[in-house]
Formats: sequence, C-alpha cells, structure tokens
Amino acid sequence: MRQLFVAGNWKMHGSKASIMNLMTGLNKKSAEIGATKVAICPPTIYIDYAQKCLATDKIALGAQNIAIEPVQGAFTGETSAEMLKDFGCQYVVIGHSERRAIYGETDSEIAQKVVTALKAGITPILCVGETLEEREAGNLEKVISTQLNAIIQAVGIDAFERIVIAYEPVWAIGTGKTASSAQAQEVHAFIRGQLAVLNAAVAEKVIIQYGGSVKPGNAKELFAQPDIDGGLIGGASLNADDFIAICTAGE
Repeated sequence: MRQLFVAGNWKMHGSKASIMNLMTGLNKKSAEIGATKVAICPPTIYIDYAQKCLATDKIALGAQNIAIEPVQGAFTGETSAEMLKDFGCQYVVIGHSERRAIYGETDSEIAQKVVTALKAGITPILCVGETLEEREAGNLEKVISTQLNAIIQAVGIDAFERIVIAYEPVWAIGTGKTASSAQAQEVHAFIRGQLAVLNAAVAEKVIIQYGGSVKPGNAKELFAQPDIDGGLIGGASLNADDFIAICTAGE
C-alpha cells in the first residue's frame, strides 16, 4: 500500500511576516495530519527561516530547485545539494513546467539534476506533464514518455524507488482548471504502466502525485483514484487551513 504524499510548492511567494503566519497555522493544525506524508518547499532564501518556524515533525522540508553541479564551486546564483541538506531538505522539486517553459530546462538537464539529488540522498519530486496544445494534438503519451525516458536512461528504472513523480497537466496549473479525477487517473495509470514495462515491482511502489489546481473541494475525489498518491500543491499550500484540509483529504 503506497503512502499518500502531499507537498506544498510555494513558488516565488513569501515574506518573513507571511511565512511566520503560515507556519504558525501549519504548526497548530499539524495534529490533524494522520498517516499522510507532508512536505513544504519554500523559496530557497526562506528555507532557513521556514525551518526555524517549523515546530512539528509531521512536515518535512523541501526545495524548489537544485544545481546540476554535484559539489560547491564557482556557480553564481546556484544552490548545491550540500547546501540544501545542510538546512534539512529531504525533497527537491525537479522539472516543474515553469522551469521547463520559462527557463528552458531540457529533459537532459532535468535528468542530471535528478542524478545529483539522488547521489546526495535527496528525494526528487520529478514533474512531468503536457501542455494543452500537446494534449489536443494527441501527443500526451509521447510527451510524458519522452520526459520519463530521459530519467530512466540517466539513473535506471530501479532508482524510481527513490523518486516521487508529480503529474502536472500544464494547462491546469494556476488556471483554476483541474483535470477531472478520471482524466488524472488515466494519465497516472499510463505513467505507472510505462514504468511497469521495465519493472512491475518498482512501478507498483512509486508515488505519483497530481499537481494542477488541487483544492480542498476536489482533493478527496482525486486522492481516491487508485493511481493518484497525493498532490503537489501550489496556491493552496500558501493557506494553512486549505493545505491541511488537502493533506487530510485522503485519510
């Protein structure tokens, strides 16, 4: 039985005041969290502050990006795996659609970041997903297969025992649109099936989150699907009540 996993991606949001307010709410309501695994991924500059505000062991820390380079060095503006671990980060979001679209990250670069994270003992939350144009053109499976295959070629199928996958239909991120539970389940089942061709046991264990305008009102139905194992939450993770409601929706 796979454990539900909900991670909050704060993106480029936050101030010391707003984070203190959010963390106060999360600390207070964390007692409501049962067996679901929970993490928050603040902006890099606020990881230390979020860690200091965190007063519960039910919420883990993660980051939103990682440098490809495995060691510290002359890489201005980058954040190494060692630095993330130094502040207790257990997870890192890799390959988010915004990193792909805005910053031009390629499948090859994303694969190398996964390699770096795994070698450092940080669990990658690997984002895959299609744009509306790709879906309407009938290329959904091709796009996701290409994204997955880049990682498989870099680390092998067995490494997916240490990788979380987040399916994020790009057209449903921050738009208020959400894939129906049936649409999301169909793609999650496809992803698991792609991995099962290479190793059925690994495929059965891998956690596949859904990311795309998850809210308290739709989380329960989404998490009830057989191949949806939690969520990568954007906007709703900035509100303590909403985020905890999502975290407890599958319990």
